[in-house]
This record gives sequence, structure tokens and C-alpha cells, in this order.
Amino acid sequence: MAGGQTTLDAIELREVRRSFAMDASALIALDSLDLRVAEHEIVAVVGPNGCGKSTLLRVCSGLLAPDGGSVRVFGSAVHGVAERVGLVFQEPRLLPWRDVLGNVAFPLELAGVARAQREARAHEVLVLAGLDGFGAALPDQLSGGMAQRAALARALATDPDVLLLDEPFSALDALTRERLDAELLELWGRTGTTIVLVTHSISEAVFVSDRVLVMSPRPGRIVAEVAVPAGRPRLPSHREAAALREAAEEVRGVLEAGATAVDMEVAA
Repeated sequence: MAGGQTTLDAIELREVRRSFAMDASALIALDSLDLRVAEHEIVAVVGPNGCGKSTLLRVCSGLLAPDGGSVRVFGSAVHGVAERVGLVFQEPRLLPWRDVLGNVAFPLELAGVARAQREARAHEVLVLAGLDGFGAALPDQLSGGMAQRAALARALATDPDVLLLDEPFSALDALTRERLDAELLELWGRTGTTIVLVTHSISEAVFVSDRVLVMSPRPGRIVAEVAVPAGRPRLPSHREAAALREAAEEVRGVLEAGATAVDMEVAA
């Protein structure tokens, strides 16, 4: 837990199993997966392609129901889409016919919030996401980084207690991605929102998080937890700090060991 303090569990998964029907069988994406994330904590999840990372986030959000096990958000069982959880996908998924303000306000519109109130809230989160002055722009007028900021603002519009990020910066160039990583930490510093970040980037995982969870090849389970013993706030200049380098090497070692084990099973 961040800072070694005892806090509430924002997310708790116990013995979660999730499968998908195939032509003649079932593909097991997650099996016997346990996960706990404390309130205000930032946790990164890494693992090989196809290990169920995105499925994990969708189960946490309530978009997918598990076949077995339990999912709780702040102690309440999740049945259907969790109201206190925001989810940001790999692609911005903005509505092309709506301006940025309209996109950000859309979840509030669906919730029946009055126009003046939802637009005021949309303006607030646009400022928070670094898009002040771009409310009237259309999605095709935005750069990739700005579009992801808009998607992040849309997720924040409902003031979620938990923010789930599914590789939100993976399609961006390296410099933009690093800048948005730093901006994400600034945002967390202002809101304290619990964050779970799925990423393929080990350096991103250790820079952003308090803990890095490593998943096994499918069926996905949490097979290792690597603490990141670095203080906050973290600045871009801290990316090469010894504590972050050591955590990254530990994560890389777990991933490489898992890949070797899979190769041996295939060879056998």
C-alpha cells in the first residue's frame, strides 16, 4: 500500500474466473485471480499479450461479469456497470459529430444531469486535463495526445473514485507518452483517485505506480507483485532513479521467467 498506511480496499477480486465461448470449447481468460487495490493507490498491471489484462479491467468496471468469484468496489459487490468507476480505453472513442465539450459531458447527459450543470462540470475537467480552450474543437482537430486527454476528461466527468486505464497512451510517440505519464501523476496528486493502469511499458509501469502486478500467460493470474520504493511527487527527471531502475529489472525478470516457462511447455 502507498506509504505503508492501512486504507480501504477500492477494488477487491477473489478467485475470479472469466471465459469466452469458442466454436467447440471455452477460452479461459482469467482463472483464480485475486486482486486488491487500496484507496488512493496507483497500481500498474503488466503481462504478455493475450493474458487477460483488458478483460481484468472490464471485470473490475462491471462491463463483464465473472463466471465465478467475487468483485467488490469499496466493499460493495459489483453487479452491472459500477457507478464509481471510470474506464479509459486504448483508443479515445470520441463521438466525431460532437465537439470536445459535448463528448466530455456525454456521460452526464446519459445520467440525466441538466445541461447547465453537465457543461459546467465538463469545463472543470477539461481544465484539469489540460484542454482549457478546446471545448469547441471537433475530435478530428485534435492531436493524438489531446484526444486521449479528452477521453480522460470524459472518464473524470462523473467524478469516479476509481479510474481504470487500458493502455491509454500506447499509440502515442515516446515523448508525448512520457509527458502524459507525468500529467497523469499531476492529476492524481490533485484528485487522489485510485488508478489501475494496464500497460506493456515496464518503464511507464514503474514510473507511475506504487506497485506493479505481473500477470501470467493465459489463463491470467497475478503471479508477482513488485513494490516501487520511490517517493512522490515523481518528475520526468526521476525516470532514471536507481529505485525505478531496480523495480523495472525485477518486473522484467519475472516476465522473462514466465516467457521461458511457456517456451519450455510448448517445446515439451
